[in-house]
Amino acid sequence: HLSGASGEAFKEIYDINRLAKDFFVSNFWTAQSAHREAAAKYLKERGLKEETIREFEIGLAPTATDSLLRHLIAKKKSMGDIERAGMVFKSERGTYWDRFRGRLMFPLYNAFGKVIGFTGRVLPSEVLATGFDSAKYVNSPETPIFHKSKLLYGFHKSKNHIRDAKAAIVVEGQMDFLMSWQDGVRNVVASSGTALTEEHLQNLRRLADHLLLCFDSDEAGQNAAERSIDLANALDFNVKLIKITGGAKDPADVVASSPGQLGDFIKNAGSAMHWYFDRYLSGKSEISEKKRGAESALGKIKRLGSPIVREHYLRELSLRTGFSMAALEEQMRFMKVEALAPKFSKNDLPPLKVAGAVTKDRKSRLEKISERIVSLVCAEPALGQTVAPAADFLAEKYRLLWKYLEAGVFKNVPPELSAEADFVVL
Repeated sequence: HLSGASGEAFKEIYDINRLAKDFFVSNFWTAQSAHREAAAKYLKERGLKEETIREFEIGLAPTATDSLLRHLIAKKKSMGDIERAGMVFKSERGTYWDRFRGRLMFPLYNAFGKVIGFTGRVLPSEVLATGFDSAKYVNSPETPIFHKSKLLYGFHKSKNHIRDAKAAIVVEGQMDFLMSWQDGVRNVVASSGTALTEEHLQNLRRLADHLLLCFDSDEAGQNAAERSIDLANALDFNVKLIKITGGAKDPADVVASSPGQLGDFIKNAGSAMHWYFDRYLSGKSEISEKKRGAESALGKIKRLGSPIVREHYLRELSLRTGFSMAALEEQMRFMKVEALAPKFSKNDLPPLKVAGAVTKDRKSRLEKISERIVSLVCAEPALGQTVAPAADFLAEKYRLLWKYLEAGVFKNVPPELSAEADFVVL
């Protein structure tokens, strides 16, 4: 159902997500129950202010098994569309249950600010009171409009701030994002419980040259940081790591206990390569240990795109290990390092082969329709929200033009597309 959804089906799924968001928000602010009081108490204890809760439309799912389902049916939505939108699932007995029950609800937005899914967090008080045994977080399933590999929480709010700063700060979860935003850090996004993907990073690379990562200090967090650094280095980011100290474990804790201090941690972010040196070389005194550590560091240096930057860190590695530059360079020459991601520049979208120049009398029907759609978005950018879900169905040339338009680099289209670009902006 992902690839075969019609335009009308897309519209219905967007509408169901909007209605669900309004339902959860209304329940949070109007429900008279101990459950609602527990939710409000939890958010207050975490440090979220009412204005932040309202700005990001945090809601609360009722505890009943089918409250949302009955609400959507009353709004004349079909069971098929409700299920396709990921709001319900079918039990073994054949009945439909709400996917989200008794959870704090964080709407997930696309780049244009439209709700495309949800993350639901169980309340700690619910676990203590009932022994509720389930995942801490539940996300919407993949739907025609929601793909986890593409979504970064908060991007719809922070994208312009990221572009202005030419730097993106990546934190691990919704609460870290919300508290960072509340503390005035605006060029931030959250990976929302999933590992950073190439698609995530390519979207950020269109806007930023610098990437600052803030992950947990446990082994899982460190492994996630390493994977993210490798991907980001392959995309030629300048990567730094934000280190949280002083007893706080994450940005949310920092903001809750010491408002304003998060900015200091960000300013003191250290080089990702230095983090690798510490990770692989600290405490290594035996020659065999130092050799293994140096080889691990060399593998990271070899991934770097710039020869100048590679030489800089080779020199630092030589000073730190005592191995000569010549020996390190020779060792690195023999190392095979598989590329993790293609090189990418924010002003250099992947080229598309286009056969021939545009001609007014030889366009297919799809090309004519695509041309009109892209022209309308150029004239009225707000229409991009409506076009985005169906952009993959545009004719090939206009599909790539759309990517340039969406990335904010429309003036940098390649020569083989300049005729089309000139025509749609007239």
